Amino acid sequence: MDGMSLLTITVLAVFVGFEVVSKVSSTLHTPLMSGANAIHGIILVGAIIVAGQATDPWVLAVALLAVVLATANLVGGFVVTDRMLHMFHAKKEIPRTSPAQSGAAPKADGK
Repeated sequence: MDGMSLLTITVLAVFVGFEVVSKVSSTLHTPLMSGANAIHGIILVGAIIVAGQATDPWVLAVALLAVVLATANLVGGFVVTDRMLHMFHAKKEIPRTSPAQSGAAPKADGK
């Protein structure tokens, strides 16, 4: 494939991706993006393979940049997922103990 075809595919993918993501409701956006970022781990593995086999310094630099960006995206996806899941945890209640159970002496007025 020539460079113009690759550029055209990239630009079209950006526009389609933007349109798809912008149409998702805000309630579903975080879970869907977190899942997509977790899938981004596949891209991280590919970037590591390319970096390991690179012979040209330019390819190595781009591959290492891809590794850094993919790692940041992957970690960010898991952080967002973790924060989202913490929103659904039930709040723990602190058990209240009576003064007799806690070993405290009753007050002078008997209460």
